[in-house]
Amino acid sequence: MVSAWADAPVVFPSIAPAGFCLQTLQISRPSKPAIQGLESLWQRGFSLRMSLLAGGSKAASLHWTGERAVSVLLLGLLPAAYLCPGPVVDYSLAAALTLHGHWGLGQVITDYVHGDVPIKVANTGLYILSALTFAGLCHFNYHDVGICKAVAMLWSL
Repeated sequence: MVSAWADAPVVFPSIAPAGFCLQTLQISRPSKPAIQGLESLWQRGFSLRMSLLAGGSKAASLHWTGERAVSVLLLGLLPAAYLCPGPVVDYSLAAALTLHGHWGLGQVITDYVHGDVPIKVANTGLYILSALTFAGLCHFNYHDVGICKAVAMLWSL
């Protein structure tokens, strides 16, 4: 089946004005795909279903909703940090900022890190970075002035 498909001519429209014939150009295609994982796609003539590309699952939908909820929460926490600074807002900011950053960097890893071992190393590093970030912000809130007052002090410079 692959060899019959590989010998089929490819038809390109002519550059000539309308009313002229189409030109036929024979292009030789390789008989085997360059990437072994795409053999089934090659044999089906590269026809993909949208369901394969969409990948709709309940977990992904809930994760997307959670990301949006944290973003909206941050939009509400920023004015609250200015209007009524305190420990509750400081620790809420520490949690929301850490989670927001963790999910954002997770998407960067998903987009730009490839291969099983590098992905595992990058995800492990991300979890360590997120845990240290949250611990550092909580330590700063408990032993120092807190996130809200620190930002206010920066603004007063």
